[in-house]
Amino acid sequence: MKILPPVSIEARRLLPSRWDLLAAMLVLAFIIAFADVSRSLVQPLSTITSHDLSLDQALLPGYALRTALRMLIAMGVSLIFTLSYATWAAKNARAANLLVPLLDILQSVPILGFLSVTAVWFLSLSPGRVFGAELACVFAIFTSQAWNMAFSFYQSLRTVPEDLTEAGRMLGLSAWARFWRIEAPYATPPLIWNMMVSMAGGWFFVTVSEAISVGKTNIALPGIGSWIAVAIEQRNIPAILEAILAMLVVILVYDQILFRPLLAWADRFQIGDDQDDDPPQSWVLTMLRRSSLIDWMTAPFDQMMRWSYRWHPPHFGLRGATREHDSRIADITWYVVLGVLGLYAAFEVYSFARATLSWHELLLTVGLGFLTMARVVVLIILASLVWTPIGVYVGLRPRLTRIVQPVAQFLAAFPNNLLFPLAVSLIVAWKLNVNIWLSPLLVLGPQWYILFNVVAGARTMPRELLDVGDNFGVRGLLWWKRVALPAIFPHYLTGAITASGGAWNASVLAEVANWGKTTLHADGLGAYITDATVSGNFPHVVLGMAVMAFFVVVVNRLFWQPLYWLAERKYRLV
Repeated sequence: MKILPPVSIEARRLLPSRWDLLAAMLVLAFIIAFADVSRSLVQPLSTITSHDLSLDQALLPGYALRTALRMLIAMGVSLIFTLSYATWAAKNARAANLLVPLLDILQSVPILGFLSVTAVWFLSLSPGRVFGAELACVFAIFTSQAWNMAFSFYQSLRTVPEDLTEAGRMLGLSAWARFWRIEAPYATPPLIWNMMVSMAGGWFFVTVSEAISVGKTNIALPGIGSWIAVAIEQRNIPAILEAILAMLVVILVYDQILFRPLLAWADRFQIGDDQDDDPPQSWVLTMLRRSSLIDWMTAPFDQMMRWSYRWHPPHFGLRGATREHDSRIADITWYVVLGVLGLYAAFEVYSFARATLSWHELLLTVGLGFLTMARVVVLIILASLVWTPIGVYVGLRPRLTRIVQPVAQFLAAFPNNLLFPLAVSLIVAWKLNVNIWLSPLLVLGPQWYILFNVVAGARTMPRELLDVGDNFGVRGLLWWKRVALPAIFPHYLTGAITASGGAWNASVLAEVANWGKTTLHADGLGAYITDATVSGNFPHVVLGMAVMAFFVVVVNRLFWQPLYWLAERKYRLV
């Protein structure tokens, strides 16, 4: 006999829950906002010059929405780049010989350099329309986000505990299944923290990304960044404060809608058997878990992923017999191709330099590079001494971490040109040395890479390690030397490397400070690239970018890479 449930229970099953209604409203709101912003992509390019940008308060919410969507799209592209590029470099030693140095070079190229080289190309994709400018802006934001995320994911994949990898092999998981079931989950917590600081890095360069000025090309896409650029040009303090308030609102929305749910979800992937007494919570994550609408939307993707875990590509019995021979041929082919490409690139560089540059200009640029390097080294040391102990203290306390996270995210997102009024006014009024007192602006944003990575490292410290230190009575400097620093060392290196590259990148903004008609120049490579970009001197832009990349790569090879190898061999979790 069929037993029918009560009518009230059946009705409750049929009607959508409050979580379904909330999910539907959020999804519809995102679709409407995206569609509304997309309508402007076909507008004429002549309508978005800086002279046409209004500082009307009523327009600021729309500007904030446009900036938020651009950064979200750039974050999505950066995540795809990270999962593919970093995984390839970590899994293929042959490819890593090229990909890792290339990543060093890419993170050292200033955003102004990317814009000066790519802006015209992106504009040509949609002649006379806003769409090309939007692509250039999103690409510029991408270049401020992707490298840090890629380095973090690469470092995590290289330090996956051997017992986890061996467990995957014993369970018969394919390489694809091991990646998504073991390696990617292990790398997820530090990746999310680096996503947050990468988002902050996008905010740090948002004025350069939205207010594009290359030679005679001046474009101001409606957004918070272009609003800030115009307000600084007009010396409009109230407009700058309004932009700061809008940034704070957007960052808080991102924290609630995106990052806090991701942190709460990634807490399940923390290494160790202990559980936090107060695990992170998120109303958005609760909605996603309880909404049948979200389940229905994501069910096809979930089924596809589960099917892919069971799929093994056919090898027709030839894999073991031909592996050594194929590997030798592949090595020879790979290095021959790299050699040919290297010779061709060297010939092109020589031809370009011989036709447009002089030895005097090269020596001048190298000298300016040493000045900027001195600033970077001193400031990274100071930032490490300050933020490493703070990051460990915060990371070991989950409740404090949840309080500090949005605050640090806002401070990391604070563009340094918003401090130009204060910096320029104090330097002019007190007749201070520009080369010294503009330097702190250089590390204003990159210093947070160190904090976020150290917090992520402290969050993954095994409880057993901390208990051993407590049982043996390890305290003070000995605790830092034997427990804390070895445990967070790989994560600190990731933060320090990206902070160093970010500081080089930030020099294009920090060594030239504008406030109205007053402009202060510090001697350095960043100021050289900025002046060349504004004047449209393409050969000098390329020279400055090449010299900056050279300095970054040399420092990484002689200093950071040996420390990275040490972290992989001695301080990985096993």
